[in-house]
Amino acid sequence: MIRTIAIDDEPLALQLVSGYVRKTPFLELVESFDNPISAMEYLENNSVELIFLDIQMPDLTGIEFARVVHTGAKIIFTTAYEKYALEGFKLDAVDYLLKPFGYEEFLVAAQKARKLLELEQKASSSIETNNEFLFLKSDYKIRRINFSEIQYIEGLKDYVKVFLKNDPKPILSLNSLKTLEIKLPSAKFMRVHRSFIVNLDCINTVERFRIVFGNVYIPVSDQYKEKFQEYLDQNFL
Repeated sequence: MIRTIAIDDEPLALQLVSGYVRKTPFLELVESFDNPISAMEYLENNSVELIFLDIQMPDLTGIEFARVVHTGAKIIFTTAYEKYALEGFKLDAVDYLLKPFGYEEFLVAAQKARKLLELEQKASSSIETNNEFLFLKSDYKIRRINFSEIQYIEGLKDYVKVFLKNDPKPILSLNSLKTLEIKLPSAKFMRVHRSFIVNLDCINTVERFRIVFGNVYIPVSDQYKEKFQEYLDQNFL
């Protein structure tokens, strides 16, 4: 099942796309949104594989949304305006559905997305999982970052700051915190806030649900307190 969301400010269009997703056996509609801002907030803490995205919306167009939100999800644009097609494909969209479209056109686009996701899954499964390090683009260079060197990571909209144990200057990289969360081994790293991931091996002091790294206090938000408390309980004497 492909985890899918739909975004459209027109109620009837959103209802139509949501209905098409629900009737498609290999798609799972996890959420639908009538505005892109709510969708951005949802994607901060949730992962999806496919987005059906309207283009003409207030506050943030679908094109702008695709430029600023880096989730790794495939995008299928849905719009009544053919003029945006070229720009949509420049953003590596899987397909471009021109309203009004029927279920057959929808299904063809969805199958394209499924094939791409299957190819990516096969490619990634052929590579042995690495639990020691990752490569990160920063300042026009690619740097190898050993997991053991990471103290914590801070998310800043489209960027992340990776703070290392023995380096006062963080590494700045164009990435989302969600992308790094997926790459990092869950046994060693935990997300404790919408803006922070910490290396569990580096935690020495916790004060009122704040993790203390020297002069830095990282809050544990309500959403993650239960999971963090479970970790503390497992290692508490």
